[in-house]
Amino acid sequence: MTETTAKLRAGETSLQSVGAFVLAGGESSRMGRDKGLLEIDGAPMIVRTMRLVEGIAGRATIVGEAESYQRLGLRTIRDDWEHGGPLGAIATALRATECSWNLIVACDLPYLTRAWLEFLIGRARDCKADALLPMNDRGAEPLCAMYGKSCEAAIWLALDRGVRKVTEGLAHLRVEYLEPREWKLFDSDGLLFKNMNSPEDYHEAKKRVEAKRQKP
Repeated sequence: MTETTAKLRAGETSLQSVGAFVLAGGESSRMGRDKGLLEIDGAPMIVRTMRLVEGIAGRATIVGEAESYQRLGLRTIRDDWEHGGPLGAIATALRATECSWNLIVACDLPYLTRAWLEFLIGRARDCKADALLPMNDRGAEPLCAMYGKSCEAAIWLALDRGVRKVTEGLAHLRVEYLEPREWKLFDSDGLLFKNMNSPEDYHEAKKRVEAKRQKP
């Protein structure tokens, strides 16, 4: 058990107070097939991500109901916003949760680590904002972040106005950002938030993850 996990279990940010959601919507047009069902290291991505999240924050829920995920025995809820994109999925998660803080991640992030997610949840403990987002060189990374239940109303109002970009949906909320120097302590290669948009991305991730596991 890591120091962060020990603190969480001790109640400083209890596991029971943290919701956990995995976003599995989207058409996967560039990939050509459901990204969540692509296997890496012997398990579908959706299963790997759920196991990772549940090992830290308790039972997780998939947003973006699919029969294939249900057949895997995974808990799913249907997205309230059929064409709302990731912002709609986040709104759905916040509608469904009873937790003050919620870890929300996309299903196609193969380089996420337990240590990083523990750190992210731990930082939310001291956060006074409505949301806690990592920053990359390209901007914010809203699909691996912590969202307060307090974000729900503002995000729904933004969606009603036609907003679909996540960062625009958070424009009227208090957002705290984690700078690259913080998360790169957990990922010196800078791949932490690299997702799988294409078959090439998938094959690269599969090769990297499986090679890393085989190292002594």
